Amino acid sequence: MDIDPNQTSLLERIDRLLPRSLQLKLSLLVTGLLVILVSLVGALFSDFLRHSLLDEIGAKALDVAHAVSYDPEVLEGLLARDSARTQAVAEKIRQATGSQYVVIGDSRGIRYSHPDPSRIGHPFVGGDLGPALQEGRAYVSRAVGTLGESLRGIVPLRGDNQDVIGFVAVGYLLRDIDVTVRAQQRQIYGYIAIVLLFGVFGAALIARGLKSAIFGLEPHEIAALYQERNAIIGTIREGVVAVDGEGQLTLVNQAARRYLGQEGADNLRGRRLAEACTNPELEKMLTGGQSVLDREMLLKGRTMIVNVAPFSGPPRGAVASFRPKDELDRLGRELSQMQEYSELLRSQSHEYSNKLHTIAGLLQIGAQQEALDLIMTEASGYEELIRTLTKAVPDPVVAGLILGKFNRARELKVHLSLDPDSSLADVPAPIDRQHLVTILGNLLDNAFEAVRIGDRPWEVRLILTDLGDDLILEVEDSGPGVFPEVAETLFDKGVTTKGQAGRGFGLYLLRQAVTALGGSITYGQGELGGALFTVSIPKAGKEEVG
Repeated sequence: MDIDPNQTSLLERIDRLLPRSLQLKLSLLVTGLLVILVSLVGALFSDFLRHSLLDEIGAKALDVAHAVSYDPEVLEGLLARDSARTQAVAEKIRQATGSQYVVIGDSRGIRYSHPDPSRIGHPFVGGDLGPALQEGRAYVSRAVGTLGESLRGIVPLRGDNQDVIGFVAVGYLLRDIDVTVRAQQRQIYGYIAIVLLFGVFGAALIARGLKSAIFGLEPHEIAALYQERNAIIGTIREGVVAVDGEGQLTLVNQAARRYLGQEGADNLRGRRLAEACTNPELEKMLTGGQSVLDREMLLKGRTMIVNVAPFSGPPRGAVASFRPKDELDRLGRELSQMQEYSELLRSQSHEYSNKLHTIAGLLQIGAQQEALDLIMTEASGYEELIRTLTKAVPDPVVAGLILGKFNRARELKVHLSLDPDSSLADVPAPIDRQHLVTILGNLLDNAFEAVRIGDRPWEVRLILTDLGDDLILEVEDSGPGVFPEVAETLFDKGVTTKGQAGRGFGLYLLRQAVTALGGSITYGQGELGGALFTVSIPKAGKEEVG
């Protein structure tokens, strides 16, 4: 349906005239509705009161008229055409009942009594005597007489043979009735004012409470936050799932749909978690009300790292985030490698800086020959190390790591030696070099730290073997060996004997890399008196082993 542009612009102008504050809008809305409702109820009640009062007064006038019609003196005065006698009886009844007039007349409509004696003997005014005189009926009539508009009860007077010989009219002026009605309405309006006062106060409280419940935000701010929230959640690479207190889904982002295999499903909001996830453990954690950190869990055949946090207050519920463990392991390995590369560059820079300072000092004191000898010795030693590594380890990534570790060992005053018979030339292409870097780097770093807490000379030996069907990597140190208290959990995450936060991840990552290559790792005591770690990696690859 097309919308008239003029109508749209009118609505926009009206919207601009309205207050922007939600609290003020709600207060005005509730107050306006309350005013309309109370006014409508008040008007209806006033109208009901007026009609009820008119019916009551009409019934009263008719009852008084019936009573007058049965009075013998009235009949006798009318039959005798004695207006004085009839007037006296009528005035006595009028004063006793509080009516405005009691008129008694004959069958021709001529008055025999009236509050104004000058009107006696004149015809009854109003034109509403027909049903009483002609049909003999009693009724309530509303007509305009000589005293004004009135509500009157008219009853026929009958003789001995039941013939209609006259009438009795008892009336109440409408202006007096209106005075009574207005007095009652003033009371009603007072009650309405009190109700409106409490209603406005209640509307203000409701609006204030709602404003507080939505943290003082305006509708446009809530809409903006909702859009931002959807955009942020959509960019999160972790799967995010939220449930309410009944265990029904309230949020499932795109990453969670992908991990749970629900990418093509319709809106999951309002459905049970079990319909989207077949792992009952996750549903139990979300509805258990307890926080869960870094729990490994199998979802759709893939190991996930799951975190669960319950909502701190109403509404009840919880949110869970999860991400594949292999992605986190890859990030951990990359971070560890970056740290290793950074450390290698730092130690190499430090070593070269020391050598350069020494050479500069020798030149400044005139010891050119000693400076030249130091340069030649350093160059020849470094060249020999590079030639050995190039021959034993052709792979540049692994050789670069080992060369960097030699520089690091020099800085730490640790004697690192490469077994002369070492060889790592036959490394199949499918074997991930990054895993080899992780294994060798963590083994050597662990050995460097171990020798520095022992009382023996600081020595570390590296042995590489590529004979046979496996690659054998051995690292031996002169440290105190593996402590018995950590022997069973040596390769678990966070296990360390250093007593420092953030440690205990090197051997854990080492085991992850060995497992990824389908290998195995053992440890024991070496010839240097410390620990000997041996890693065996099948050349055939993980899939063909076992």
